[in-house]
Amino acid sequence: MCLSPRGSSSTLFSFSRWSSGPSTSSSSGRSIADCATASPASSKVLAKKELAYVPIIGWMWYFTEMIFCTRKWEQDRRTVATSLMHLRDYPEKYFFLIHCEGTRFTEKKHQISMQVAQAKGLPSLKHHLLPRTKGFAITVRCLRDVVPAVYDCTLNFRNNENPTLLGVLNGKKYHADCYVRRIPMEDIPEDDDQCSAWLHKLYQEKDAFQEEYYRTGVFPETPRVPPRRPWALVNWLFWASLLLYPFFQFLVSMVSSGSSVTLASLIVVFCMASVGVRWMIGVTEIDKGSAYGNIDNKQKQSD
Repeated sequence: MCLSPRGSSSTLFSFSRWSSGPSTSSSSGRSIADCATASPASSKVLAKKELAYVPIIGWMWYFTEMIFCTRKWEQDRRTVATSLMHLRDYPEKYFFLIHCEGTRFTEKKHQISMQVAQAKGLPSLKHHLLPRTKGFAITVRCLRDVVPAVYDCTLNFRNNENPTLLGVLNGKKYHADCYVRRIPMEDIPEDDDQCSAWLHKLYQEKDAFQEEYYRTGVFPETPRVPPRRPWALVNWLFWASLLLYPFFQFLVSMVSSGSSVTLASLIVVFCMASVGVRWMIGVTEIDKGSAYGNIDNKQKQSD
């Protein structure tokens, strides 16, 4: 799930090894799809290296062959290219996800990003950060002739909702619209410079229909509402009951033991778990998500 502040857009590119993606495309190749639930368990993602150290989630990503980068191109060039070449021979179908803006949208980051755009002679974007084209270009180069299409996904939250991980864990509902465009790989230039120019042009288009969304409250084309899937709820309830029953039984036995040492130990463990969960949530906060925007003028000129 992509979380964006103040209802602003969150953009994701998905390189699909499916011959036809999970969304239903209209005649113009555009559709509304449930991107979050369409992504299979075998999805891969290009993510910052720090996420690999997040307990449980980061470790799981590491062992499922996610690609991690330092966001320093000279260090990442070989690592990312090698990892992507391994995906060419991956035995299962998959989605490879990449967030070209490199970080989540804030006003400060947007201001710095537009200064970079001005220095490079690129048109300003109102609702997006300037895309980082090198990661996208190398992904296209390495996965060409392996994946048939790229899915350009934009996620918006209605009514200026500000989704947070803590809100999700507390069961709060957020109302989102996801706009998906299927782009055949042959429509994307092979040359890195041309590919970069193509991506900048795409973001200008995205900014235009993003402006239309803020004006009208809907994306272009006919919306498609994915049907509810009761089997997913039944499956979740089954596994939750199966796994949590021994845990609750253990808690009851610990409390009923009457031992002060046991109760004190239980309280300490719960406090440590609470601190750990809050720390993990803190890692996802947008103001801690990236140092983007604090770079010097020389770094601003490089992509």
